[in-house]
Amino acid sequence: MCIDCGCTSSNESHSHEHDGHSHDHRNHSTSSNLHSTTRRISLEQDVLAANNRLAAENRRFFQEKRILPLNILSSPGTGKTTLIEQTVLALERRSRAGSQSFPLAVIEGDQATSRDSDRIRQLGIPAIQINTGKGCHLDAHQIGHASRDLPLSPGLVLFIENIGNLVCPALFDLGESARVVLFSVTEGEDKPIKYPQMFQLADLVLMTKTDLLPHLDFDREMALNYIRAINPEATILEVSAKSGAGLEKWIEWIFSLEKRVCDPVMRTDA
Repeated sequence: MCIDCGCTSSNESHSHEHDGHSHDHRNHSTSSNLHSTTRRISLEQDVLAANNRLAAENRRFFQEKRILPLNILSSPGTGKTTLIEQTVLALERRSRAGSQSFPLAVIEGDQATSRDSDRIRQLGIPAIQINTGKGCHLDAHQIGHASRDLPLSPGLVLFIENIGNLVCPALFDLGESARVVLFSVTEGEDKPIKYPQMFQLADLVLMTKTDLLPHLDFDREMALNYIRAINPEATILEVSAKSGAGLEKWIEWIFSLEKRVCDPVMRTDA
C-alpha cells in the first residue's frame, strides 16, 4: 500500500555473517518491528485525526454554501468519469425539456494527467484537477483548497471523483454529504466481500456497465446479496452509462439528497 497515508506494511528482514561466526538478530528484529509498527499506527492515527478535523471544516463550509458534495469512489475503470459525463448530458436534456435540473462542478483526482477534468470541461462544467503523484487517495486538505477555486452557488452538486482504489480512499473523510461507490459487473461478484470497508461506508452503491451482463459470466443476485450482507442500509442502483439505463433513478437519488441538504427548509441542522 502507500507510504503517503501511513498504511505501508514492511516485511523487510535481513541476516548477515562474519568470518567464523554468525549472529541471530531475531529478538532485536522483533523489538524493532514492534517499535516500527507502533510508530506506524500512531502516525496513521495522527494523519487520520488531522484529516477528520479538516473534513469537518469542509462540511461546515459546504453546509453554509448549501452545496451537495458527493464522494465518488471505485476501483480503476468502473466508469466514474463516463457516469459524470452522461449525468451532465442527461441534466441538459432535462433542462431543455423544462424539467428540474441542478448546477454541477467537479473535482477530479488522479495520480497523473488532466484527461478526466479536460473531458468534463469540454461539456462546459467547471472542473478542478488534483494530481496526487504517488498518493493513492484524495484528502480533506486538497478538497478544501480545490473547492474554493470553483464557482459555487446554492444548490450546486459537487462531484468529487476520487482516485481509483478500493482501499485507502475509504479511510479519508473529505467532508462529503454522501459516498457513492461504483461496482462494475466486469469486476466479478466478490468485490464487496474482498473490500468490505469501502462498501460498509457507502450511502449508494451503483452497479455499473450493466449493458455488458449478457456477455459476462456474472451472477447478479450473488453480487447484490454480497452488497446487502456488507451494508444492508445502502441504496443499490443498477446503471449503464452507455445505454442510459438507470440514469434517471441515479439523478432522482441526487435530487432527493440535494433537496434535503441544500434546501434550508428541509435541512435538519438549520
